[in-house]
Amino acid sequence: MARINTNVPSLIAQKTLTRSNSALETQLQRLSTGLRINRGADDPAGLIVSERLRSELRGITQGIKNSERASSVIATAEGSLTEVSELLNSIKALTVEAANTGAVSPEEVRANQLQIDSAIESITRIANTTRFAGLRLLDGSLGYSLSGVSATQIHKAKVFGAQFGDRSTINVDVQTIGSAQTANMYLRADFATTVGGTAVDGQLPSSVTLEVTGPDGGVELTFPSGTTMAQIVNAINQRKSVTGLQAAFNNAGNVASGLVLSSTEFGSEAFISVKKISGGTALDFAKITNNGPGPAAYGTNTASAERDEGKDVVVLVNGAVAAGRGTEVNVRNPELEMTLLLTSGFATTINGTVSRFVITGGGAEFQLGPEVTALQQTNVGIDSIAATRLGGTVVTGSSGNLELQFLSSLKSGGTNDLSSGQFKNASTILESAIDEVSGLRGRLGAFERNILQTNVRSLQTGFENISASESVIRDADFAKESSELTRSQILVSAGTSVLALANSNSQTVLQLLG
Repeated sequence: MARINTNVPSLIAQKTLTRSNSALETQLQRLSTGLRINRGADDPAGLIVSERLRSELRGITQGIKNSERASSVIATAEGSLTEVSELLNSIKALTVEAANTGAVSPEEVRANQLQIDSAIESITRIANTTRFAGLRLLDGSLGYSLSGVSATQIHKAKVFGAQFGDRSTINVDVQTIGSAQTANMYLRADFATTVGGTAVDGQLPSSVTLEVTGPDGGVELTFPSGTTMAQIVNAINQRKSVTGLQAAFNNAGNVASGLVLSSTEFGSEAFISVKKISGGTALDFAKITNNGPGPAAYGTNTASAERDEGKDVVVLVNGAVAAGRGTEVNVRNPELEMTLLLTSGFATTINGTVSRFVITGGGAEFQLGPEVTALQQTNVGIDSIAATRLGGTVVTGSSGNLELQFLSSLKSGGTNDLSSGQFKNASTILESAIDEVSGLRGRLGAFERNILQTNVRSLQTGFENISASESVIRDADFAKESSELTRSQILVSAGTSVLALANSNSQTVLQLLG
């Protein structure tokens, strides 16, 4: 049938041509943008996944930038710490030189003191001026704030890392479960009972030559017959700086109670060795057999011996066992990293007493991952390296009591300046300061190498893999789209021709009208 009001073939050709034009526009858009998905209608599910991957990529990119910036902060801090190390080493050399009093004039000592003062002031100045983009690094601004630290139980507490998570504070409970001990040896003095005859308690019945050795060194001592216990105590104590040992009466009111020889320091590195080289057949040295803390009366859990070692403290920190070195305890776990220097009273007392303090905040928090969660953050504490905070060491003060003293005590007028003659104390404080700075540099270096650098490499690998996945979903395949473009171009051209033909078919009706 021939109809002219409705040209069905033309409608079909128009519909097909519209589709071909739409497909051609899609191919042109994909080839011009390089993307397969330009709007949600192209692939709704693919768009959702792609946007999620893009969000992850942005987070990873920023995580890499954060890690690189953190590395710059660490490098800046370590550069200043390197200078502090050089200054401390120079102070050490000046102190050792000044201790050579037999060859150094008082004028040279005073000149050395001036250099030490200048170096200490420089250390404090470095602590106050080291910055990164306005952020103070070494003045304690990045250190942790502690509250409630008992000076009678803990001399010094240094926190290097703490993971707060959702908490605003961290409670720290410390309890001694294993006593720190000095090395202890006991000398019997009840000679009237053990030797008999004319022997007198508290006086050597025969001459003896002893080799007495401690953690610092050894000496040979000879005591003639009749030497009193008080004279032996005096002889050993006069050589305390050489041997690291000291002596005292086991019971000051009873000369027959004997003597206690002990190391000046606590811990397994401290020891006493007493050997009889000649004579002294009546002398009997002993140690405690149950490893309990001394002193104790001879004969109570003791046995004859020539050597004894000290013991390191063992504590519970928040329920976890932490072994120490002497009275110093190092704690390292995923939640907390710190060092505690316990007082001798707390480190040697096992009675269930708990020392509690609180970490109230502080530290430097670094966001290393793409998500803001505790698992992708890390905290590092950098305490002040000012002279008033550096080198804290328990030493014997001018009053004869144990005191916590710092690097600032080496300045002119300080307890341990060169004119005081306290060269051993000064050297001990300097060694502690050098260890603190080198330890801080080591921790920062380990943080940069083992955390920051590995984090950057890990994130870069993730960035590559996620980018590849996102590209598969969203990017256009030019080979495929080019083929589709050619097909669409042919279909549009053919559709246009077919539409023209369909429109011309209606004109055949005119032939029927003559």
